[in-house]
Amino acid sequence: MSRITALFIFVLFCFSSLTGQDRFAGVEIKETKLADNIYMLEGSGGNIGLVINGQDALLIDNQYGQLSDKIMAKVVDLASGKVTKVINTHWHGDHAGGNENFGKSGALIFAHENVRDRMAMEQVRGERVTPASPATALPVVTYRDNMQLYFMGEPIMVMHVHNAHTDGDSFVFLPESNVLHMGDCFFHKRFPYIDVGSGGSIDGMIAAAEAALMLVDEGTQIIPGHGPMATKEDLQKYHEFLTTVKERIESYVNVGRDRDSMDPDKIVAGFDEWAWAFIDAERFTDIVVESLSKGN
Repeated sequence: MSRITALFIFVLFCFSSLTGQDRFAGVEIKETKLADNIYMLEGSGGNIGLVINGQDALLIDNQYGQLSDKIMAKVVDLASGKVTKVINTHWHGDHAGGNENFGKSGALIFAHENVRDRMAMEQVRGERVTPASPATALPVVTYRDNMQLYFMGEPIMVMHVHNAHTDGDSFVFLPESNVLHMGDCFFHKRFPYIDVGSGGSIDGMIAAAEAALMLVDEGTQIIPGHGPMATKEDLQKYHEFLTTVKERIESYVNVGRDRDSMDPDKIVAGFDEWAWAFIDAERFTDIVVESLSKGN
């Protein structure tokens, strides 16, 4: 390798690193108080649930690793303590990217067994490759179906949801406080991402919404994976969207029409305002068609 080539690669690496840092430089961690000791935190990535018990804090998800210091600072500000427990709703980096940092600081990490399995191995989804996570980032307590722990004297119910957003999704429900964190099984006021390559499916997403609707009432505060705080009425609208899109796509398939003949704008009609930078009507149609073609 020539000296000029080596210098170019070094400059490119530095530029990429700075760009990654700049992406999070202006991110502010904002809190929404749900109860005396429960908050929703927003920054960049999936919404975080924060539960405080004296000077101990439990996080439900933790966003990107680059934001861990800011999240820890917010916990100190609100709880005057440290994070001792973390629950992952699934394995994606915008929800579990801080695992390594919180694990190093002594937090006990809980997740479904499929989350640990996926994080422990390189994940290839199309052209996107996610390297295996270091050992300190892996959940140390896993479960196959459901788990219950007690924090601040209140039961916290962690429930596995089968093949919805991924194959390792969990709801986290605090029944006494009437707060439900749904992870990415619920995208509020935006088209959801279904990770078919990680075992997700449109039928699983619909089933997850139906399961959540059986848990909540009109007073439940629902933390979605992405989007603003939600209510039962919002979740009902989301369920309607999922079932409507599936039915419209199946109506094309049932008369022998393929993806190229489908009009995404007609498929999402009535929910057009939920399009966003990551998932528009065309991409969401592609995802649902892929899920149905695989029989899930």
